[in-house]
Amino acid sequence: MARKSLTTSLRNLRVNAVPFLVLLSLHAVIGSGHDYHDALRKSILFFEGQRSGKLPPDQRVKWRRDSALHDGSTVGRDLTGGYYDAGDNIKFGFPMAFTTTLLSWSIIDFGRNMGPELKNAVKAVKWATDYLLKVTAAPDVVYVQVGDAYSDHNCWERPEDMDTLRSVYKIDGSHPGSDVAGETAAALAAASIVFRSRDPAYSRLLLNRAARVFDFADRHRGAYSSSLRSAVCPFYCDVNGYQDELLWGAVWMHKASRRRRYREYVVKNEVILHAGDTINEFGWDNKHAGINVLISKEVLMGRAEYFESFKQNADDFICSILPGISHPQVQYSPGGLIFKAGGSNMQHVTSLSFLLLAYSSYLSHANKVVPCGETTASPALLKQLAKRQVDYILGDNPLGMSYMVGYGPRYPLRIHHRGSSLPSVQAHPARIRCKEGSRYFLSPNPNPNVHVGAVVGGPNITDAFPDSRPFFQESEPTTYINAPLVGLLAYFSAHP
Repeated sequence: MARKSLTTSLRNLRVNAVPFLVLLSLHAVIGSGHDYHDALRKSILFFEGQRSGKLPPDQRVKWRRDSALHDGSTVGRDLTGGYYDAGDNIKFGFPMAFTTTLLSWSIIDFGRNMGPELKNAVKAVKWATDYLLKVTAAPDVVYVQVGDAYSDHNCWERPEDMDTLRSVYKIDGSHPGSDVAGETAAALAAASIVFRSRDPAYSRLLLNRAARVFDFADRHRGAYSSSLRSAVCPFYCDVNGYQDELLWGAVWMHKASRRRRYREYVVKNEVILHAGDTINEFGWDNKHAGINVLISKEVLMGRAEYFESFKQNADDFICSILPGISHPQVQYSPGGLIFKAGGSNMQHVTSLSFLLLAYSSYLSHANKVVPCGETTASPALLKQLAKRQVDYILGDNPLGMSYMVGYGPRYPLRIHHRGSSLPSVQAHPARIRCKEGSRYFLSPNPNPNVHVGAVVGGPNITDAFPDSRPFFQESEPTTYINAPLVGLLAYFSAHP
């Protein structure tokens, strides 16, 4: 959005936003009474239910068993481990890497608020990074997907019974994928910060690998959905282009390594790689708002004036997301939920709310506010906005329903998730084959395995929610919905 039209929209904030901001203030005064620490514990536990590979002795989600133990064997590699991204049994590298970056960022900024859950959050990161190290073991190659999505989606099977194709897809010098490689570099670099004091040798391994993967992403430019279109589209097709991932990777490399070359790369490529584009987008496909918020911390600390334009982009992002502003890309439901077009809306809610909270923290430490036309966004207001979204997820919404499975008295019972909806191996030791699972998919009964901590795609623009498996856009959980929520819940568990 052009700055001029943004300013014009901001003039309407005082009128249009009054009802919402009054409700927001009342919400802050009255308080929600949520048990954020319980929600935090459950949001991290969810990742154990998404694990692929051989499960460890301390596995807490008992309805899951070992699965996909031969992944990579067709290409002579051990590609076991990692996470299933959502309710199916594919390992998609692009969203898995983004999940890892956001889990790491959650720990970096809010780990001090996690208490006893910090160790579980760190384990959740390591389960991902151990896998990312495997897929990047060979120079100039990244294995970016295990499993054929069409074959998998044709069946309703437990991961433990999987007999669908476990095809392996890679990017290399001849088939570039700067988007997924850039995000993988970002994930490894961010995680290296998490392990810097906990396990220095592992941290160095992560950072060195991140540097190699970033270099590969930059030297061999292109979108992985051009190289691997039939495999990755329309599931995790890179619609937004690979340029933002190169900047995102460089920003995390700068943050993790403090090497001058990455700082210079960011400054030099700001315009070339479109840092000012789509400033209010942030998710597995689009990193722009995240880049601007992450870099702005250094500007606000007064030690990086060469990044000033990124801070201006971050300020514009904040102004564009304030309720009451007529912005075509960000809406609010009548019940107050951030809403963006497309499926799985909760991914936008948690990612954008995380940025609101992170930026409010950076502003607070610098004693700054965001000027938005004729109004001002204070750090306190940004925290209230983020908290309102979290409370909506936990049950403060028109349906009085928590969208986190296992939290509160009422939550989704029929989530679109194979392992949760089919009887566990313990309850039903015999194999349930491809089409034999269909009756469980179509059953009106609640899922037999409660996937505690799973946050589903959520209600539509009218706050309506069909608690039904076939409505996957509303009822399917994903790892990248939960990853930023971990940071949000950590903060609010310490500052309710």
